[in-house]
Amino acid sequence: MAATTGQRLSAFLPDPEATAAFGKRLARCLEAGVVVYLEGPLGAGKTTLVRALLSDRGYRGRVKSPTYTLVETYPGVVHLDLYRLADPEELEWLGVRDYLDGETIVLAEWAEKGRGVLPPPDLVVRLTPEGEGRRVTVTAAGPKGEPILRCLAQI
Repeated sequence: MAATTGQRLSAFLPDPEATAAFGKRLARCLEAGVVVYLEGPLGAGKTTLVRALLSDRGYRGRVKSPTYTLVETYPGVVHLDLYRLADPEELEWLGVRDYLDGETIVLAEWAEKGRGVLPPPDLVVRLTPEGEGRRVTVTAAGPKGEPILRCLAQI
């Protein structure tokens, strides 16, 4: 399903179901305190991936995109969507540093808008439209990302 080269894994996801399946795989590989940047254009499937990830971690409630709220919290996970952020300092008002506790998994969309406040990623997950589906490329961006990438390659 996936090709691994060095510190990167790539796979084609033909439909939303495949994206959800990948999100569940990712959920099984994440450790507490990891920071994951979710990249890709609007509509690429980032929220689909997050919904599946949370479902696999046992969350049964409604999962909505944080496009307007900027922050949605779940047990052990915070999902940020910084698309509408005007200034990285707004993250301070939202209390983002409280989630950077080494225990909470941080999933950040449009993370570049939080530069200077958000820590660098451990893992970058990029979804890119490709034909009728999308390509997921996962890059280990730090030492915590390397075991996650190895885990993804094995399951």
